[in-house]
Order: sequence, then C-alpha cells, then structure tokens
Amino acid sequence: MEVQNMTGGTGSGEPESTDSLKTFGAVVKAFRERAGLTQEGLALLVRFSPQTVASIEQGRRLPPPDFIERAEEVLDAFGVLRAAAVHLARKPGIAAWFRQWAALEERAISLYTYECRLIPGLLQTEAYSRALFTEQLPPLDDEQIEAQWAARAERQRLLRERPNTAYSFILEEHLFLRRTGGAEVTRELIEHVLETVEARNVEIQIMPLERKTHAGLDGPMQLLETPENQWFAYNEGQRGGLFISDPKEVSVLQMRYARMRSQALSLDDSLSLLKQMRGAL
Repeated sequence: MEVQNMTGGTGSGEPESTDSLKTFGAVVKAFRERAGLTQEGLALLVRFSPQTVASIEQGRRLPPPDFIERAEEVLDAFGVLRAAAVHLARKPGIAAWFRQWAALEERAISLYTYECRLIPGLLQTEAYSRALFTEQLPPLDDEQIEAQWAARAERQRLLRERPNTAYSFILEEHLFLRRTGGAEVTRELIEHVLETVEARNVEIQIMPLERKTHAGLDGPMQLLETPENQWFAYNEGQRGGLFISDPKEVSVLQMRYARMRSQALSLDDSLSLLKQMRGAL
C-alpha cells in the first residue's frame, strides 16, 4: 500500500501488551542457544550491535525487518521468526499508528522533520514531555505517563547511537515562545536543543514568526531515507498518522522541505535566536 492511513485500534495512544515482544525475544534466544551462539556472536552475524540483540531477546525493542530476515537465515529458524514477527505488538507508550515509522527510524540514514505544533519527540526534555502528557485528553494515569516517557526516552537514543545518520529539524519559532510547561521548562528545553545541535550530524533551523512565504503551511511532515536509499514520508494528525511510500507523493514533500530550508533562518542565525530566547526567560 503506497499511502497508508494508520489509526490506533482503540482510538487512543495507550500502551498495548508487550507479551508478543517478549515471546519473540524468547524464541530468538532459544534458536540462538540451539545454534551455540552468544549474543555477541549472533550480533556479528546479523550485523546489529550486541545491545540490540539483548534488547530484542528481553522483549524491550521491536526488531527491525533486517534483523528478522538475517536472524531467520543465520539461525535456520524454519520460518518461525518470520511468522512470529507478524504478531508483534508495538512498543509500550508508542501509538499504534506510529509503529511502522518508528521501526524505520531505527535504521534511517537521513531523517528530516518539520514541526509547527510541538517540539519533536526526539528533541524533548523529560519535563517538556511530562507537561504534554499530563495535559492529554482523555487524561492518562501515572502508569501510562511513565510508559510514554520511557518510550520517548528510548527513541531519543537514536540521536546518540547513530552518528552516521543525518538529522535535520525545522521548527517554528512560536514553539518556544509558547512556553509549554512554564519558563523554567522552556529554558531547559532550549539548552537541551542547543546541546543536541553540537553533534555534527544534527541540524536545527528556526522558521521565524514573520515570513512572507512558507512552503509548509499544509502542516508537519517527516521524511526519511533507508540504507537502501528508499525515501518514505509520514504525516501525523490528531488521532492517527499517514505513512507515505508513493515516490511521487514523497517527492512533493521533499520539494516542500527543501524550500522550507531556504525560507528558515540559517543554522547560525537559528542558534543565535535560540540563545536570545533563552536569555529572555
């Protein structure tokens, strides 16, 4: 399906059971031990880190498609891993409609994000995230809030563990001026963003409040490139997401993103503006 509308099965962002993830992990472990391999040995053969193998076996991480295919062949699993993967539940704390995109994020070599509603999850601080979670409707209980923050914190490791992935963010200036969570939360958020952009593979541009032309008025978007140089896009709304694989549709969003890069402030000017906003708090 080239354009797939993904909505939550329950109409909410509540966590689903992780039993299927744990079961899949146990199956991987059983086949690994049957083959006489350590986690490090399997990691070498499937070309993933030992930490990834351990997380998958413990049911804490959704296995990427490449892992499933490589492990299936390396472990001579008789098709069991492929069959088990069909029934995997999403990660706790991540909305059902975001699952497919989250899996692609983990192996992307380029990830471009434009946001006009809120600071993207990959850049959020814990205090900012919790400010969003506590105001969500219908209300979340404490356990749900903890699960959502844990999932968000887990996603953020991508910025630390994938130094060869190019991350580009275009953020509207008003996202910081809104002061979600209060002045202290916003100051911490800006400092976190400034620290994040120190990495060579992370670029952040600010779209100023006053801009005569703007190519992103249709709303937020995300674009990514896989190791196979395939491009996909994802647009999210109030209660669901739209996964886009049609090359023509992706091309349209790529053109818009490229135009927004020229319309937003330069990298240096964006950092200067962030520092000014931090100083004004």
